[in-house]
Amino acid sequence: MHNSIAILDFGSQYAQIIARRVREANVYCELFPWDAPQEQILAIQPKGFILSGGPNSVYAPGAPFIQPFILESKLPILGICYGMQALTHALGGQVDPSTHREYGHAVIESLVKGTALDVLSQVWMSHGDRITRLPEGFSALAKSANSPYAAMGDINRKYFGVQFHPEVHHTPNGAAFLKHFVINVCDVTPDWTPASIIEDAVARIRAQVGNQRVLAAVSGGVDSSVAAALVHRAIGDQLVSVFVNTGLLRQGEPEQVVKTFRENLGVELVAVNAAEEYFAALSGVTDPETKRKVVGEKFIRIFEREAKSLGLPKFLVQGTIYPDVVESSAPDRNKAEKIKTHHNVGGLPEDMQFELVEPLRYLFKDEVRAVGEALGLPEGMVWRQPFPGPGLTVRCLGDVTPDRANRLRAADAILTDELAAAGLLGKGAGTSQAFVVLLPVRSVGVMGDGRTYMEACAIRAVVTDDFMTADWARIPYDVLAKVSTRIVNEVHGINRVVYDITSKPPATIEWE
Repeated sequence: MHNSIAILDFGSQYAQIIARRVREANVYCELFPWDAPQEQILAIQPKGFILSGGPNSVYAPGAPFIQPFILESKLPILGICYGMQALTHALGGQVDPSTHREYGHAVIESLVKGTALDVLSQVWMSHGDRITRLPEGFSALAKSANSPYAAMGDINRKYFGVQFHPEVHHTPNGAAFLKHFVINVCDVTPDWTPASIIEDAVARIRAQVGNQRVLAAVSGGVDSSVAAALVHRAIGDQLVSVFVNTGLLRQGEPEQVVKTFRENLGVELVAVNAAEEYFAALSGVTDPETKRKVVGEKFIRIFEREAKSLGLPKFLVQGTIYPDVVESSAPDRNKAEKIKTHHNVGGLPEDMQFELVEPLRYLFKDEVRAVGEALGLPEGMVWRQPFPGPGLTVRCLGDVTPDRANRLRAADAILTDELAAAGLLGKGAGTSQAFVVLLPVRSVGVMGDGRTYMEACAIRAVVTDDFMTADWARIPYDVLAKVSTRIVNEVHGINRVVYDITSKPPATIEWE
């Protein structure tokens, strides 16, 4: 097992971001529900625990609490917000409602020089309760205007608590604070690197599949490509990749996928044109969740059919990554509210005949890309724009027809072309993801002195490190103007273009 940290989720909206920050320090961690079984948590042999925030009061009926074995382990503990309050409560301190709640930016003052808190001043608070009496053995390490104990610590036991959220970007140098805790306090060796990820994944894949043949579902996207490359590294010619052209891919993508896999990866690839099947299955379907389930069902049935012709391989590789798992609320790792069903997590039929191989299941997008680069995949493949498993289905709001898909595909290609020409796409560029959404809304326009009544489309472009949170991209106005003009002039059926300036949260990156 790696040197690792166990993060216990007490219901925080930021729990996954804590995991991101720990991974950024090249330290392996796993996120568990606060009440996960002892054997499950200790199976990763953690060298320390981080307790997340949460929306509850420690005195509320049924409030999450620290399981006794956590304290009995004698391992270092860092409590964040509710985690700090839960630690205080468990060790005999006092937590009370505050007359002045703190939400948003705050300034803390370090009370003990020479600690990791020295790098912090501006922090992000989000709490109602506060500590009013420290547990025995603790001392105050920092204060704010409304929190006399903005940070506390028991140096001897290596127990610490902070009332603020060091994991969010709103706390400058918060990542350095977390890195100090996991490496210097917990004495973890930072060996979670792309090379070690590949080594672990290869060993797990070989242990799971043995000498049996394996099917890889590839879409040409980053995740499925890296997953297939990892499995190919592990088992070589036992892997057969199947690419299904759903008719819902981006412009020129089917041809590009086939060329890339056969020429760059040297993987056996079977290409299946199933566009007519998909459009028939989606006819009249407008509900987003139903769309995803239709796509998931059709996806598996096609692979089952191909499997029979290939001798019924038992295993199916999918490029599921951690944000997919989180947003689909997979019960084995978290208790987050379900946001939407990802077809490669929760939209698959229960009676499918495959055992899934998901080598990227608990990796974040930036880790997937780092692994792809370490595997030697072309930069254009590793840094291409993310694309949802259900394809244009979830960007074509309303009824999904061949005409509407073609309209959307053409508009999206224009956006991609213009952003690329402006240097706003690719590694280190100004946008992390950008695409067009076709809306089931018609508006009046004027073209060539004539009245039009056509559909509208929306441009969605975001900047993000991890795809768990995102901000809208500040694309220059002249670029947006050129994209809008080209779409309206070149794509028949669209006469209005709007720009989505909503962050995630409250919105998701995709519209459906």
